[in-house]
Amino acid sequence: MTATARGRAILAIIAATFVYAAAAACVKALEGGVPLAQVVLFRSLFALPLLLVLMHRAGGWRLLRTRNPRIHALRTLFGLVGMATAFYGYATLPLAGVTALGFTMPLFLTLLAVPLLGERVDAARAAAVAVGFVGVLIMVQPWQAEGAYPPIPVLIVLVGALAWALAMITIRQMGAAGEAGVTIVLWFALGCSAVALVWALPGWRWPSAAQWILLAAVGLLSAVAQLLMTEGYRRADPTLLAPFEYAGIVWTTALGALLWSELPDGWDAAGIAVLVASGLFIWRREVTARP
Repeated sequence: MTATARGRAILAIIAATFVYAAAAACVKALEGGVPLAQVVLFRSLFALPLLLVLMHRAGGWRLLRTRNPRIHALRTLFGLVGMATAFYGYATLPLAGVTALGFTMPLFLTLLAVPLLGERVDAARAAAVAVGFVGVLIMVQPWQAEGAYPPIPVLIVLVGALAWALAMITIRQMGAAGEAGVTIVLWFALGCSAVALVWALPGWRWPSAAQWILLAAVGLLSAVAQLLMTEGYRRADPTLLAPFEYAGIVWTTALGALLWSELPDGWDAAGIAVLVASGLFIWRREVTARP
């Protein structure tokens, strides 16, 4: 692989993290004025056109054929929980804080890979997982009478990170079974749209014109970010690109400070640093452990 190809792949990942951060800012800008179920629904619906174009280029409707409907259903369930809890977090917590808490996903993934995938976790990686959760405690500051972050939203976001880890495991299982990446993404978008529609109908509230714009932006930006991420990982080895996903912390910190004056204090910065360091250590151990 040439240096130019590697550079383009890295730029695609960094761009994807920025676009994801912009989508998160759009969710936060809704300020809870649109029911959560409708945000999830329109995120999926507005992303579908771009995904259908991708499907057409990759082979057409035949890509929807699958031999793993049960695992697709589980992936949709876990992904839906992860998405909904993240959106809830964006509406109630600082953007950078939600992004940092989302980086507990690799920690959960490391723990779950033992019982669900039969992988072995050495003492160093286990210690890194423990240190990562210490980073969460530093951010939340439960020893204070009124912690830096309200505990219930933090717990909800952490449940979402656990759900994303379970979703990643189902994706690994489908990938090992030969399922195409486009097929996995499309079934997730279609499944989320169907479930979110049923969830949204009882409490339906028509968005205002400004809210429609934000909802469309959430869906379109998420789809663009997904395509950029796919392009990056298509061009280069994941072991090269994974650390650059932490650029999301930079973007969400900048957007939160610029748009909502969300300036991380010393405890926030320390907790985020510990979380990122533990994630990078686990990534490094994963790379060096491979034959």
